[in-house]
Amino acid sequence: MGKFIQEFKEFAVKGNAIDMAVGVIIGGAFGKIVTSLVNDIIMPPIGWIIGGVNFSDLKFSLPAEKIGGIEMAAATINYGSFIQTIIDFTIIALCVFMMVKGINTIKKSKSSEPAEPAPAAPEPSAEEKLLMEIRDLLKNK
Repeated sequence: MGKFIQEFKEFAVKGNAIDMAVGVIIGGAFGKIVTSLVNDIIMPPIGWIIGGVNFSDLKFSLPAEKIGGIEMAAATINYGSFIQTIIDFTIIALCVFMMVKGINTIKKSKSSEPAEPAPAAPEPSAEEKLLMEIRDLLKNK
């Protein structure tokens, strides 16, 4: 049991797990922002342009049924909510694409910056020069 807890601690403290958790939390908040953008800013003008249609209200009602003398509520197919969800997804995907593209551009520009030149190799000492001459002489014999 102690080894399991130790492995879990190592996993939880690793940068990747923490980065992933932060990403999920920020992603959830970002999703709320984009949903508000779609519902409160983008969709009202689109609905106005197409004649005041609110996509969330679009639905197809199935006929009500009587079961055992009790009238059941009519079931609805809420295709307007589905359309709204598709629009939300498209805008979120576009925002994430633009964000990733921007991050990749920044990474490329940082990696393409000229790196500091490597320091020149130090000049060999007199002893090393002498040993190299001896080596060369022995090769030639």
